Amino acid sequence: MVLKVVEEDGHGAWSVLRVSGELDLVTAPLVRRRVHDVVAVGGHELVLDLSGVRFCDSSGVGMLIAARRLLRSCGGSLRLILPAQAEAGADGSHVARVLTAVGVRRLFDVYPDLATAAAATYRPPTGADAD
Repeated sequence: MVLKVVEEDGHGAWSVLRVSGELDLVTAPLVRRRVHDVVAVGGHELVLDLSGVRFCDSSGVGMLIAARRLLRSCGGSLRLILPAQAEAGADGSHVARVLTAVGVRRLFDVYPDLATAAAATYRPPTGADAD
């Protein structure tokens, strides 16, 4: 499956990248580049819509962690859109399952849709979530 990354018009202060396809060793660097492009033009509040991602391996997880670290280093934040189990099917979102399986799900602010992600009040990390 081919990776597709589409930059959408922002929602308030939030830049939005909608990612679909496979997030793996080959495609993760492409998403990383797009995240860096957003930051380079001053976008420090980023929503990654991963609801269309059907496969994610450790390279994809590493890219998500690096994106979070990059945004936090410039005083920004990263929010992920992962569909709730009902919208994603019986097994829920593949990305959510992978993040949970490798023990990093708690690092990310996850929302079911763009409207919720853009409207939610910022929650500063505490304890184990802080860098």
